[in-house]
Amino acid sequence: MNICLLNDSFPPVIDGVANVVMNYGSILTNELESNVVVGTPKYPEANYDGYPYKVVAYPSFDTTDFVKGYRTGYPLSIREIAQMAETKPDIIHTHCPAASAIMARILRRETGAPVIFTYHTKFDVDIARAVGEGILKKEAIKAMVSNIEACDDVWVVSEGAGENLRSLGYQGEYRVMPNGVDFPRGRASDGMVKELNTSYDIPEGIPLFLFVGRLMKYKGLPIIVDAMNLLSKKGIDYRMVFVGGGADAEEMQNLVKSYGISMDVYDDKGGLAHTDAMFGITGKVIFTGPIHDREKLRAWNTRADLFLFPSTYDTNGIVVREAAACGLASVLIKDSCAAEGITHGRNGYMIEENPQSMAALLEQISGDIPHLHQVGQNAMDEIYISWDQAVRIAYDRYKEINEMAKSGELGIRKHQSFEYLMNSAATVLNGTQRVFVDMPREFREGMLENYQEFRDDLKANYQNWKNGVKDNYQEFKDNIEDFRNDIQDGVENLKNDINEGIDKIKDTFSEDYSDEKYDDN
Repeated sequence: MNICLLNDSFPPVIDGVANVVMNYGSILTNELESNVVVGTPKYPEANYDGYPYKVVAYPSFDTTDFVKGYRTGYPLSIREIAQMAETKPDIIHTHCPAASAIMARILRRETGAPVIFTYHTKFDVDIARAVGEGILKKEAIKAMVSNIEACDDVWVVSEGAGENLRSLGYQGEYRVMPNGVDFPRGRASDGMVKELNTSYDIPEGIPLFLFVGRLMKYKGLPIIVDAMNLLSKKGIDYRMVFVGGGADAEEMQNLVKSYGISMDVYDDKGGLAHTDAMFGITGKVIFTGPIHDREKLRAWNTRADLFLFPSTYDTNGIVVREAAACGLASVLIKDSCAAEGITHGRNGYMIEENPQSMAALLEQISGDIPHLHQVGQNAMDEIYISWDQAVRIAYDRYKEINEMAKSGELGIRKHQSFEYLMNSAATVLNGTQRVFVDMPREFREGMLENYQEFRDDLKANYQNWKNGVKDNYQEFKDNIEDFRNDIQDGVENLKNDINEGIDKIKDTFSEDYSDEKYDDN
């Protein structure tokens, strides 16, 4: 099959969904002999060669300083759309409901291929974190849900993710398609585990608790630290290891320090940067920093006695399945997405969303480490799913959707006019502009430096769009009878939105930079 994968993140940005796309691309290409192309926003100086599939990087706008390292892609990049259309996709699978979804719908209009969308993340939380509460959040969610409802098949990674999608106003059907993990089933070698014990001076016979992931408070990190404080007050010995980096790492380290708990902090290169322990004894809480070596991560999951993941944000909890792959059971929040498939006391443990509940459970069960390992073995046997399994399940559904599209069984599911697509794209671009305009005053100087580049990029992209339409007009005309009227209306709407966005930026900047002169052209 010819398959087009679209997502707003991809290396050099590494996050959970980027890992999903890379695993899909690799397995579809290498194991299932598919012709795969990945479309993603371009990052300057990034190298997109060397993948087993083709990567089409389309123009993007620099929002990295304000949206945690992410760039915003232009969904109207006609040249890149044409490159992807040349592969004649049988399936278009988008993993993000913003720019990628708009591009998927334009690509569907050109090729006729059905669009599948996977809902990975609680996007309402991400949107609120980026733009705050209020009208902008409501507009963004409305546009996001509209994009999702326009897709031909909607997937969610868990029942909880589906419930969250429903809460945002989505009224269509969906199916649960779980993600896999790239850890093989089985524990890491004894040699790798012994190396950890030596490198971090971890004593045997003392319960070792583990967290792996981004160090962000919304993943429940304060619950873990507060629970460790409660255990320390009772004189219970343990080691708590945090593997990863993130915006809230320093705050969590300061919280540990404020409780008077001994702590070791390692830098990004694995060197000991700080310790509160005395007489050479390892700290009770260890921050290793980010670890990208997958075998070392397997070793941590093998060495630990319990994985602590009190997150209600995550929709699937891949790290819980990675732990299970190594025979490590997890402590999860009752009724959270990550707790789906978990039976308390058999293949994992569930607590209420507070540190007292976690501390009480850990005090109760950590005295019987062999039993913890048996629960971990049950997790390996019952909840583990590999990426190979997950992608093969997805591939079977691809074939079903492809056949349904060929037979006409899919019907027309909100295949809106070209004018509607253009307006949706303008909403994304205008929303990005509003994020910048609404930023606090201290960021405006940096925004002003990027303003000219922003305006030039918009003009260049618009010109590329016009040129692409002109070059491909006859082909479009043969396939879409009403294209001419749609494109005229669409371009006019886009032009008006762009001009309005530029005027808003100019008006905002003029208050503080009255000596700056701007060209209305």
